[in-house]
Amino acid sequence: MVKTKDALGSAWMIVAAFLFALMSILVKKAATQLDMTPYELAFWRSVLPALMIFCGTVVRRQTLKTPFFWGHMQRSVAGTTALLLAFYGLSQLPLATSVTLNYTSVVFIAILSIVWLKETPSLKTWLALLMGLGGICLMLQPAFASDRLMETLITLSGGIFTAFALLQVRALSLMGEPAWRIVFYFSAVAAAISAVVATWVGWHPLTLASLPYIVGIGGAGLLAQLAMTHAYHVGQKFTVAALSYLTVVFASIYGVVFVGESIGLIEILGIVAVILAGVVSSVPEQKKALKLS
Repeated sequence: MVKTKDALGSAWMIVAAFLFALMSILVKKAATQLDMTPYELAFWRSVLPALMIFCGTVVRRQTLKTPFFWGHMQRSVAGTTALLLAFYGLSQLPLATSVTLNYTSVVFIAILSIVWLKETPSLKTWLALLMGLGGICLMLQPAFASDRLMETLITLSGGIFTAFALLQVRALSLMGEPAWRIVFYFSAVAAAISAVVATWVGWHPLTLASLPYIVGIGGAGLLAQLAMTHAYHVGQKFTVAALSYLTVVFASIYGVVFVGESIGLIEILGIVAVILAGVVSSVPEQKKALKLS
């Protein structure tokens, strides 16, 4: 029974990966076909989860008060920055490239853990770090040969903010903060910041053509978040973390098959290296645990 439960729980990550890829596809189509800005798209991505969680909190008579307010703010601002940079990349770069660059956070988590948290890296961490850095270098090669270098570097920088945000999430979780409260503060702050920037840049009026994209982006983002949270709750963490990289695969397939985007061999090798780095970093260090015991 336990194995069945774990297997089904891990499989929820496939659903989440598909929904995250769908959200990325909708963002790209809304940005390129309707000329909507990344900032207003980030607002619609964030406001629905914030409202849903707020209503759920009221119905369940829970509280949004927290003793870790500034920790939430640090995580939320970093996460919002990462979200805006990711949406910018989706509007400027091929789908597979932009999604993969967003998943380089595993590389920067390793770097921040070594430099900021002063953690001693294991052989597994070094291997994941080197593979990830190698993948980034391979993906930057086509950018150097084209006029997309600045857009690529800006999108890549989102991985740094994602890494910082994820480390803050881990810290908040260890302090006892529930996942729904962490997601609420992030969504609320992201909606507020993106609304301010979108107002400064300019909003596009809601139309029958844009409404499906807006609802789809918010709905897919919310359902993906719920599916991912459920997968990590009842599934095997290594399997779930490895399956999360299916988002890159789904987005790459869609970009090539339905959008007609071309991916060169160097870019494919870079994408594979980044995915492998994420999978390797997710492998539990059982031998190390045995030594400590």
